[in-house]
Amino acid sequence: MFKRIAWKRILYLFTWLICLGGLITLISFINVKKGQLRCKDIKVIIPGTAGFIDRKEVNRIIQEHSGLLLGKLFQEISTHKIEALLKKNPYIKDAEVFADMDGTVHIKVIQSEPILRVINYTNQNFYIDRLGNKLPPSMDYTPHVLVANGYIMESYTKKMDSLKTSTARDLYKIALYIEKDTLWKDQIEQLYVNQQNEIELVPRVGDQKIILGNADSLEIRFNNLKAFYKKAMPAVGWNAYKTINIKYTNQIICEKNLADSSWIISAAIKKENIKDTTIRK
Repeated sequence: MFKRIAWKRILYLFTWLICLGGLITLISFINVKKGQLRCKDIKVIIPGTAGFIDRKEVNRIIQEHSGLLLGKLFQEISTHKIEALLKKNPYIKDAEVFADMDGTVHIKVIQSEPILRVINYTNQNFYIDRLGNKLPPSMDYTPHVLVANGYIMESYTKKMDSLKTSTARDLYKIALYIEKDTLWKDQIEQLYVNQQNEIELVPRVGDQKIILGNADSLEIRFNNLKAFYKKAMPAVGWNAYKTINIKYTNQIICEKNLADSSWIISAAIKKENIKDTTIRK
């Protein structure tokens, strides 16, 4: 017996093919029509309040490599090439460029977000962004971010250069941790790498040196320091000791300034269940 012809399915497929063909024709017509339009305006969008890049700099980059866009036919403007050109800039994380039927070229630029400024052992300056890439310094803009200096052997050589040394990677991890915590973001203003390759925290309040060591167990170490601040500081004052060593996860070692403060600091720390606290004169 002959099978019944599925006319509904054939009709559906035929209708779908007609619609697809019509859509392709319409897109081709729009592209041809758009290609005949001329650029009447350029709109640059840069999210954020301030940064390395502004509208003037974006226009300069495009004009330097592609000439003036205003007055050009859209078919003479390659939005993909402009995107690739902008992404070559070390301060630009991403870029999107498109043109509309009103004759406007839209440019959206996403800037790199620095979280740490590094001044290395040779006094070279560079930044580390949120993704862990290195950025060169800018003559026009200085972001207010955490600063790291001292015996740092990491250097900057090219755009999107990744971190090469373990010390630089630790500094990056610490900067990320501090940046997400409002307490430490307000209290810690600088990171310092000493001759023993240990990372020290420089606080805004108090003259003490805080030895962190490296980026291991950051949450535990900073929680220990928070407990120390909460219990010991109110009792003995901010200048009661020269050094706070938190590089060990189970103890805090303090070098004191005031000879009579040792028992107060030790007792305060034990209340917060930190296993061992050593007070050095």
